Amino acid sequence: MMTRRQFMVNLAAAPVLGSSLLAASETTPAAEAANNIFQPTWTDEQVSDFCKRLKPIGRILEMEDFYVWGTSPIEGPDGKVHVFFSRWSARKRMSGWINSSEIAHAVADRPEGPYEYVETVLSPRGKGFWDATTCHNPHIKKVDDKYCLFYMGNSNGKTNTKRIGLAVADSLSGPWKRPDMPLLEPGGEDVWDNHCTTNPSFVKHPNGQYWLYYKSWNSSDYYNSSHPTIRGNRKYGLAIADSLEGPYIKYKGNPLVDYSGLGGNRQLEDAYVFIEGGKFKMVARDMGIFGHNIGLYLESNDGIKWSEPKIAYYPVDKYIKQPPAPRHLSKYGRFERPQVLVRDGKAAYLFTTSQGGKYMSASGFVFKID
Repeated sequence: MMTRRQFMVNLAAAPVLGSSLLAASETTPAAEAANNIFQPTWTDEQVSDFCKRLKPIGRILEMEDFYVWGTSPIEGPDGKVHVFFSRWSARKRMSGWINSSEIAHAVADRPEGPYEYVETVLSPRGKGFWDATTCHNPHIKKVDDKYCLFYMGNSNGKTNTKRIGLAVADSLSGPWKRPDMPLLEPGGEDVWDNHCTTNPSFVKHPNGQYWLYYKSWNSSDYYNSSHPTIRGNRKYGLAIADSLEGPYIKYKGNPLVDYSGLGGNRQLEDAYVFIEGGKFKMVARDMGIFGHNIGLYLESNDGIKWSEPKIAYYPVDKYIKQPPAPRHLSKYGRFERPQVLVRDGKAAYLFTTSQGGKYMSASGFVFKID
């Protein structure tokens, strides 16, 4: 087992790419292209067993008129696999996620597909609502006999109004009860999460509590004795409630996962947390630890103190052959938004999303976990 000291020594010797990341906004096409050509090196010890068990199945939900993002799976009482996913008009290209995404429902007889679109379940509601301009990053769970669709919405088409919400239903067919207010607001001034709350991941704790993991970042520079940082560095926190619909109280030890102290604006996003074999496990997208086009894998005994990261999955070209990157796809070559389908208490399939595919837009992508 690699010690923290060994991990830090190895990381310090690695190339620093974080300077290509912008603060509280998306990266530029030029920076993204630089990230995608980076070919990191790592030892076998740094590759997780989770990664070694992945077997690529291929793309799902390729839609000619839409970009598809964030496929979140669940098995229904009908024995079928239901996927909730983001999509937006292909005319808007990749930038449509922030100002015109909707959340749709598709179904298949098995995780590998093929999937058939059923309906759009959440659309932007328009002026006056907290999710007025986008509904994005769905995360579907069954909790206490309710189907729970956690998601991100915003009210102005920008990142600073991104908020986490929760829609609930008695059936995967709906109807979905939409929230009048977000489930979790950002913090106040001069704290690590004052920009937004987004990218939810939920587990019901064995003790009966409701645990909501969330991504955020700070809008301005701040400093405390534990976490000196810079504007826009993405971290993960935890909020806990005694009932499903809250109130969710932020854990006092936040942020739980914070790589800002490593230098180079290293960070992570898209964390998915699940419990397997009595351990909390996290799969996330790397933003500078090993490289910007791979995944991170972490474990925890208590869901609060997390291990040093290992590699969760490789770049796209490790699994499939693709044409050269087109100019309009700046995130080409990597998997994002990992979501895990757990069967009988074990991780069985990994659902991700990636640019490219038949229509050179974006689609879901599935791995079997052996």
